[in-house]
This record gives sequence, C-alpha cells and structure tokens, in this order.
Amino acid sequence: MHDTTLLQLIEHDIAPAQQLLELLREESIALNGRDLPLLENILAHKQSLIVLLDQQGRRRSELLASLGYSPDRSGFEALASESHLGPQLLEQLEVLATLMADCQTVNEHNGRLIQLQQSSTANQIKILQGGEAPTLYDSRGTTSPLAQNRALSQA
Repeated sequence: MHDTTLLQLIEHDIAPAQQLLELLREESIALNGRDLPLLENILAHKQSLIVLLDQQGRRRSELLASLGYSPDRSGFEALASESHLGPQLLEQLEVLATLMADCQTVNEHNGRLIQLQQSSTANQIKILQGGEAPTLYDSRGTTSPLAQNRALSQA
C-alpha cells in the first residue's frame, strides 16, 4: 500500500516538473529578449511549481522514513526491491530524476545569462557615469585621463 502511495506521489510530480522545465526554457528566451513583463509572469508560476515539487518531495521523504528507509535514492531503491511495483517505481523515479536534472541544467544556463546581463549593465552604467572610462586616444595621440564621475543627465 505504501508503495502505491509513493508511486502516485512520483507520478503527480512528473507533470509539474515538465511544466517547470518548459517555464525555464521560456525564461531563457525572455532573458535573451529582456522581456520583463514575461519574466515576471514566469517567475510567479515558477515559484508555485517549485513550492509544489518541494512539498511533494518532503512527503516522499517522510513516507520513506516512516517505513524505516533512508529518505534518499538508496532508500527508495531498497523499498522498490521489496515491492511488486518495484520496476514501475524505479522507472517513474528515473523519469522524474531526468526531468529535474534537465531543469537544473536549464536553470544554471539562465543564471549565467543573468550574470552576463548584470555585468554588461554595470559596465554601461560605469561608462555613463564616467567612472573607469575606457582609455581613449586624444588628438595628440596620448591616452586621455580617467574622466571624473558625472551625473547621468550630463553623460
């Protein structure tokens, strides 16, 4: 009976994990296009899916622990080896694990995009404010001194 409950918990997590993966892919496109309204919508939906997946993960861990198994993959495999649903349990767990690994990969890619955009924006702001201006040659062929900070309205 507990193995059936565990199987249902895993199966209920597959659809939200697929939705999360799709949202992360959409987020990547929105990040590249700097589409802030779309990013806000994605973030709200993404957070609700993460909370749901986290809650379900805790329920699975608690169920495994209550049955005397460790709340990790080895405990899950031990339960599956003793269950008539073992092959189905392992198959669905693998599907979920693959989806979550794909989510992590796309999320890491999105994180790198965000860092790159933050760096680019910070560099643009420094240039506009006159701080650490790139060295340029003046009419005499010498490099110009660093400009002093100035207000954005004077850039």
